[in-house]
Amino acid sequence: MNSADFAVIGAGVLGVNVATELKRRHPGASVVLLEKEAQPGLHASGRNSGVLHAGFYYTADSLKARFTRQGNQRMKEYVEAKGLRINRCGKLVVARDERELEGLEELLRRGTLNGVTLQELSEAEALKIEPRIKVLRKALFSPNTATVDPAEVMRSMVADAQALGVTILPSTRYLSRRTGTIVTSAGELACGYVVNTAGLYADQVARDFGFSQRYRILPFKGLYLYSSEPAGAFRTNVYPVPNLKNPFLGVHVTVTVDGHAKLGPTAIPCLWREQYGWSGNFHFSELAEALGMSANLFLRAGFDFRGLALEEMRKYYRPHLVTQAASLATGIKTDDYVRWGKPGIRAQLVDTAKRTLVQDFCVEGDDKSFHVLNAVSPGWTCAIPFAEHVCNEIERFGGATAPPAQG
Repeated sequence: MNSADFAVIGAGVLGVNVATELKRRHPGASVVLLEKEAQPGLHASGRNSGVLHAGFYYTADSLKARFTRQGNQRMKEYVEAKGLRINRCGKLVVARDERELEGLEELLRRGTLNGVTLQELSEAEALKIEPRIKVLRKALFSPNTATVDPAEVMRSMVADAQALGVTILPSTRYLSRRTGTIVTSAGELACGYVVNTAGLYADQVARDFGFSQRYRILPFKGLYLYSSEPAGAFRTNVYPVPNLKNPFLGVHVTVTVDGHAKLGPTAIPCLWREQYGWSGNFHFSELAEALGMSANLFLRAGFDFRGLALEEMRKYYRPHLVTQAASLATGIKTDDYVRWGKPGIRAQLVDTAKRTLVQDFCVEGDDKSFHVLNAVSPGWTCAIPFAEHVCNEIERFGGATAPPAQG
């Protein structure tokens, strides 16, 4: 194709859902979804934990609170309608010391404000749900938390998009912008409207259109350790009380869709944007940018970035990560956790003016383009209502009435 009414850049879970929603709202329009890889969902969307979060971590005025509550229900409905696998195992959150008991109270308060079902349990009640859990006086239980297989869901959503008439262009990398067109590795594409859901490269794409002036992506690598214990060794997800000043939830026990357990994730700063291994996808310019941002945050961040980074790097040492998880439940032994899963990379947005990690979803746009700059966890859970919000914002900017592309 050499023209499109809507061009969506990046075929992760959000890009696929945005393209699908645009086609539903504008069935006569041509919607093209560009993906630089050979198939959709090979980055964060196919490498995340698969947890469908309930929405009690986030402040009530945030997009995350709004879309997580809705997205949890919508994704469950989607998975069940398609006959896909789901593990409705729930989640227990426990405090490890007296200080964290205050954190439990804050999570309960946020859950109540967000309209999320959250149960305060005694130690005895929590042990009935998960006999291995370590409880300090009380725990919180989220019955609506569940797990799915991200790759399985992605395949289904891609098929839905194609069935509606969305054109997916794999192995087609966005390169630059020209007036009325975008330049790709497969040639120029005339566009009526451009939607940027490019994940790790969303800030770079956005700057070509005049956006993301104060924002940059800083990638963090997430790794899980998989258990050799049989399925059912844990009945539910077990999480610590997180530090709500940063966007990471700490090392926890996740029960997968097939009932096995894994520990993690890490949140280790990357040296370049797609640093899954030691040298693949290396770009010197990305190394220089990541080192510069990390150094700036080490010296001048508005939070304890130094402590966060150093603690996360310690989690590369397997016994240390296992020890952290062992504070949550009994019987977690290093010998049972020897296999690392494939890494995922979190496209974490940094506000360079405030020198902080952006906690909420972040979007910018106008009547010609729209840019999703921060769609980190729980972006997977939120994908369906978040995509609808993106399309609502495009309509608000007048992008849905843009003249058809010529070409």
